[in-house]
Amino acid sequence: MATTTASQQAAPQGAKPGPMKRIIVIALIAILAAAAAGGATWFFMSRHAPSAPAAPAAAPPALPVYYALEPMTVNLQSDDGESHYLRIGLTLKLDSQATQDALVARMPEIRSRLLLALSNKHPSDLAPLDGKRALATELAVLISQPAGANEKPMHVDDVLFTEFVVQ
Repeated sequence: MATTTASQQAAPQGAKPGPMKRIIVIALIAILAAAAAGGATWFFMSRHAPSAPAAPAAAPPALPVYYALEPMTVNLQSDDGESHYLRIGLTLKLDSQATQDALVARMPEIRSRLLLALSNKHPSDLAPLDGKRALATELAVLISQPAGANEKPMHVDDVLFTEFVVQ
């Protein structure tokens, strides 16, 4: 027969903790969660805080000005006796509106330079991608050249092809 002591009978196994213990545990969990959230907020905010006074923001770069030229058709040089043509459309990427105004004022001379330079090309020179890139660079230099000794050269950022057909 088994005998039980008084202490074993007083604390039955599987007894539920009192409501006060439950409230204390929930309060401790809430305090720990709030402390963790506050610490994380402080950590991330302190990493992004400027350490020195911010310098005044530089002005954003000016947007480029694009100027589309009328398409041109040019006879190309030919060694095989056949007629070859180039139909080309160009858009110029310029640095400012003032450059575009100067370009428009000299357009007849610029178109003449372009036509003479293009008519001196062979179809085989223009077929590869490198040939087209070299042509764009050459045309940018031609357009940038001053008309006279008293003028300064224009700044052409890039020559973009909008149409390019060799026949």
